Amino acid sequence: MKKFRYPILLLTLAGTLFYCKSNKQAGSQIVATNVQETSKEDPAKIDFSKSPFLTAQESMKKIQVEDGFEVKLVASEPLISTPVAFSFDQKGRMWVIEMTGYMPDTVGTGEDIPNGKIVILEDKNKDGVMDDRKVFLDSLVLPRAICLIDNGILVGEPTNLWFFEIKNDKPVNKTLVDPLYTEGGNVEHQPNGLMRAMDNWIYNAKSSKRYRRQGSKWLIEQTHFRGQWGISQDNYGRLYYNNNSQNVLSDFFSPGFGANNKNQRNVAGYNEKSVANNHVYPIRPTPGVNRAYMKGVINDSLKLVDFTAACSPMVYRGNLFGKAYESNVFVAEPSANLIKRNILNDKGYIVKGEQAYKGKEFLASTDERFRPVSLYNAPDGAMYIVDMYRGIIQHKTYLTPYLKGQIGKRDLTQPLSAGRIYKVVPKNSNTKITALPTDAESLVKLLGDNNGWIRDYAQQTLVDGKMSQAIPALESASKQTANTFLAIHALWTLEGLSALKTDEVLALLNQSSWPVRMEALSVLPSVINGQTCKTYTAALNKLVDQNDTLSAPYVAFLTHNISEFDKSAANDLLLKVAKKYPSNRYVSDAVISNLQDHEDAFKNELVASVSDTTLIIQTQLRKAIAQAANTKGNRDPQMLLKEFPKGVALFTSICQTCHGPDGNGVKSLGPPLNQSEWVTGDKGKLISIVLFGLTGPVKVNGHVYKTPEVSGDMPGIGYDKDMPSEDVAQLLSFIRKSWRNNGEKITTDEVVSTRKKLNARQKAFTVEELNGM
Repeated sequence: MKKFRYPILLLTLAGTLFYCKSNKQAGSQIVATNVQETSKEDPAKIDFSKSPFLTAQESMKKIQVEDGFEVKLVASEPLISTPVAFSFDQKGRMWVIEMTGYMPDTVGTGEDIPNGKIVILEDKNKDGVMDDRKVFLDSLVLPRAICLIDNGILVGEPTNLWFFEIKNDKPVNKTLVDPLYTEGGNVEHQPNGLMRAMDNWIYNAKSSKRYRRQGSKWLIEQTHFRGQWGISQDNYGRLYYNNNSQNVLSDFFSPGFGANNKNQRNVAGYNEKSVANNHVYPIRPTPGVNRAYMKGVINDSLKLVDFTAACSPMVYRGNLFGKAYESNVFVAEPSANLIKRNILNDKGYIVKGEQAYKGKEFLASTDERFRPVSLYNAPDGAMYIVDMYRGIIQHKTYLTPYLKGQIGKRDLTQPLSAGRIYKVVPKNSNTKITALPTDAESLVKLLGDNNGWIRDYAQQTLVDGKMSQAIPALESASKQTANTFLAIHALWTLEGLSALKTDEVLALLNQSSWPVRMEALSVLPSVINGQTCKTYTAALNKLVDQNDTLSAPYVAFLTHNISEFDKSAANDLLLKVAKKYPSNRYVSDAVISNLQDHEDAFKNELVASVSDTTLIIQTQLRKAIAQAANTKGNRDPQMLLKEFPKGVALFTSICQTCHGPDGNGVKSLGPPLNQSEWVTGDKGKLISIVLFGLTGPVKVNGHVYKTPEVSGDMPGIGYDKDMPSEDVAQLLSFIRKSWRNNGEKITTDEVVSTRKKLNARQKAFTVEELNGM
């Protein structure tokens, strides 16, 4: 069913690990690379008919970066292989994920072989280049995410999320945190990130779960579904992510709010397009993208026009780049060999922005094998780039005959054991990562550092170490007004230590500084209880009475927490804020997020004061009520699971990412399948779409879906010759019988017949073609 227009190029093809037998020798070679300057070669003079494998030194010469900056090599093969993500530790070492098993060849032979690793890289001679390698964990199947926490490490290894305690750089006491960490997606569409946010929870891309350790137990909560590959936060703990065809998506509000009403399709302020412009400007031809044969994907110069593999948005929070780079978000695009820079602006609680340049990028390469897949802030203030370095990175499920031809034409498959990590720094800067302090007094001071990575480290170390001796200093820091970042991080550190006091939070709610007030509102779910509920309810009512418009959505979200202890007070507060801001879509959706299955009753209460049916609060309530009615009319999913087990499995792993588990479509990705005439109508058209894809606008129930409302193209699954026709038939029968659909089943023979008929097909269908069948 509907997938991303181009499955994200986030993983690595892999071959045999080219292990470094002499760390000392490898280190000296990397130092030599470090002095190489990136060049400004003329792309017009380059022969792009081939894409030869280049050493790290040679590849760096192909990179062009914004004036005033330079790229330095931090690590490369043979010290690392197939890197996809990493984390720094307190000593400045890098814990790197090597996904060795991803797509060893174009048919994915041996993907389930346990050959993935977590390795520790260290710069022992302190020259800024990693020169030592230590394997922490091996025999992993496609590892994809890590998080250092509480003297241990979380490791995402499909389908599980594991926690290992660390002792002398060795894993001990393995604990299963979540056996369903990656359930509901195929290898290209599974959760990743494991980012520790300011609110002391761990968030993921491609997921609606968040995690937190409490004593020896792990908490798992549902939150908003976010992104595809990579996740980041800004200086106020708001989350940023994207999907492969969109530049920057973000949350305007604290990530823990507003995911409580299953009848609410979208909540304003979450999954917002902070940067809507998706144009890219590669400096080399890019015919090697999966659907470059389609009109408009590449231009007359054979260069990609719009994002097709956007990933790993990173809010720059360092202290090296200068004031112009504050509130900047960088986005990697591995299929076009570039990194984009975007500039954001806050207007109240709304965060919107634009691309920094027109017609060029912050960083781009003429080396087709340069594949930036992950971007990171760092202790030294630089921006770090994970380059998995290879020619082909498309998974077999979506590999079109066109791209297979490109792979063969330009010898893109081999070699498979490379990988590089770079850092971008201002020219002539001498940045090094050194060990950071671990004592409570020093850590409290670092909460106000001008480098966001350092502030996060200090907060997390204080919380992980349960450093209660720091509480007096933290309380003092939260009250001072000279350094906003110090106050904010002190507040959340106290929250992490379960040491917040009501008087302190109330004082912060009354501050004139909106960022401080915003964080005080965001922390309230942790401190509202039976004893404090009345006090905090009064404080929230006061904010509404004071016409604090910025606080209004937060007040509405927080009634969810108040209702646990006083439902009447919560309902009164909801009515109050809804009446005051009936035309504010953020407030309206925040109100409705509390009303699952009570929308109709609330609407009846509200109508006495807000009778205008055109106001946003009224229209949004009607949508939620209609959604609730539709859900009640859905067919029993358990019965369908028994009848179509293979179809359900295929839908879960491939289709629901873009069409939603409820079949009602996903914002910016796919149109609805529920009650769609394309699903319940002509069998031949539906089989053709699923096998070979659909491109361009499509009308569903009278509404035309096109970019940017949905992704412009849906890849088919028929290019994968190993996909059984029986499974495809079950998938199609499942969606034709699911939700409120009641279409006739599709047989295996019907799928086989269509596959034979369209055997030579190499491109997606258009609506016009399908209607002419």
